[in-house]
Formats: sequence, C-alpha cells, structure tokens
Amino acid sequence: MLELTEAARTTAGVVLLTVVAIESGGVFLLRVVGGAVPTTEFQKSFYRAGHAHAGVLVTLGLVCVLLAEATDLGGFARWLAATGVLVGAVLLPAGFFFSAMGRGRTRPGRAAVLFPLGGLAVAAGVVTLGAGLLRG
Repeated sequence: MLELTEAARTTAGVVLLTVVAIESGGVFLLRVVGGAVPTTEFQKSFYRAGHAHAGVLVTLGLVCVLLAEATDLGGFARWLAATGVLVGAVLLPAGFFFSAMGRGRTRPGRAAVLFPLGGLAVAAGVVTLGAGLLRG
C-alpha cells in the first residue's frame, strides 16, 4: 500500500478538488465554441490552450506529488519536486485565460507574463524530481 506523508495527502486531496474548476472551464469552453460567448479566433485558441494545459498539468502534478514521496529530498527541493508542476498548472492556464480576456482581443494582454513563470515552475519541478529519483 502506498503511504503518503500528511503534506502529500493534503496536497493531492486539494488538487483533486480543483478538477471541478477545470470542468467549469470546460463548460465555458463549450459555450465559446458553440457561439454563446462572442470571441475572436485568437481568444478561442487561447481558451482551448488554457483548458488543455490545466488538465494535463494537474494530472502530471498529481503524479509528481506521488513520485516525490519516493525520494529522499528535503526542504525546498522536496517542495519544488512535489509542487513545481502544480504551480505551473495555475500560472500557465491563468496566462492563457487572462491574456485573452477583453472584447475583440486579437493579441495577448499583459497576463502573458505568466507564460515564462509557469514554464519555469514546471521545468524546475520536473528537473528537481527527476534528479531526486535518480539520486536514489
């Protein structure tokens, strides 16, 4: 049986509850694609990308929480290995959605600054976790 630390169990439980928010994003996306919400082609593509990144990164993030339990990492390195991808799972979709908001928008807004931050969080998390797993 897999035994999780209290922190890992709590993190995984909270993240699983966020799936409801991702589902509500899916409902919004269906309204966009169905024409109920007026959007530009740029906005449609960014909303799709935001929804897809949220789902994929939350799934990968949950795997990282579990795999971090198999390492001997401690302190900030352990936190980064377990939750770096989850931080990216917030930042990247937020960048897509917020930078596309606004009537008639055809180019990303200021929230696009979240893309490199989210990408850095994901990269730092998977590299730290990978190194921690290889180290034994």
